[in-house]
Amino acid sequence: MLIDYVPDRNLYPFESRWFDSSVGRVHYIDEGTGPPILFCHGSPTWSFLYRHIVKDLRGRYRCIALDSLGFGLSERPAGFGYTIAEHTAILGELIDHLQLDGFVVMGQDWGGPIGLSAVTARADRVRGVVLGNTVFWPVEALANRAFSVIMGSRPMQRRILEQNFLVERVLLAELGRKLTPAEADHYRAVQPTAEARRGLAATPKEIRAARPLLAQLARDVPALLGDKPALLVWGMRDMVFRPNACIPRMRAAFTDLDIVELPRARHFIQEHEPEAIAAAITKRFP
Repeated sequence: MLIDYVPDRNLYPFESRWFDSSVGRVHYIDEGTGPPILFCHGSPTWSFLYRHIVKDLRGRYRCIALDSLGFGLSERPAGFGYTIAEHTAILGELIDHLQLDGFVVMGQDWGGPIGLSAVTARADRVRGVVLGNTVFWPVEALANRAFSVIMGSRPMQRRILEQNFLVERVLLAELGRKLTPAEADHYRAVQPTAEARRGLAATPKEIRAARPLLAQLARDVPALLGDKPALLVWGMRDMVFRPNACIPRMRAAFTDLDIVELPRARHFIQEHEPEAIAAAITKRFP
């Protein structure tokens, strides 16, 4: 199924583009000219999350932001499993379709593992890496694993599908004061029905199910990307990926790493501190 929704041009002033992947139709934006930057979102968001950053950077960079299948305006294909490995494969197809070379990849939340998994296979084409509030190793923290178990249970899966729990009670619970009603509606509108939310429902389970992929990433990122220029932009009030647990491991993986701490930002850093993130990218990758 495709989502019948047209974003407000005042909030999302970008031309929608489409890529027919091997599985389904992928929506993305491709704005500006210059060195390319590929923006990868997580759950329960979509490319709308990057709107402020893209507007700030498209005057000097080529900014590409996709909606993973099952998210945003992209298709919800029959038979698609919405695993991190499947999302990675589709992102790789888009990178090859666009013939990206010398590009920077940015990932946050599940966009980190998805983006990094796609580019480790194309490391010779990667200019640099930007990561924020994400991981690329198996998640061991008890709170995160408990979240996976609880959200994967039948009652919570029903709430995700029928009540849009991850948007209403996770994303908007954090961002309610940051967003206008119209902005909040842009997160709701792309997940209008239970059938449209299958991708959302799958992601919490992947905290445990994607362990083999994450274990491979823990080896591949330092080996294949560890010498690339890297930037860490971290929301220091994030209770999902706590800075004291994550930042030292990020520092150990990259030999050329700049770290920008965002003291007031929580998990969804692109909504909390878009200007600071855009400025950090511009400084790191002039």
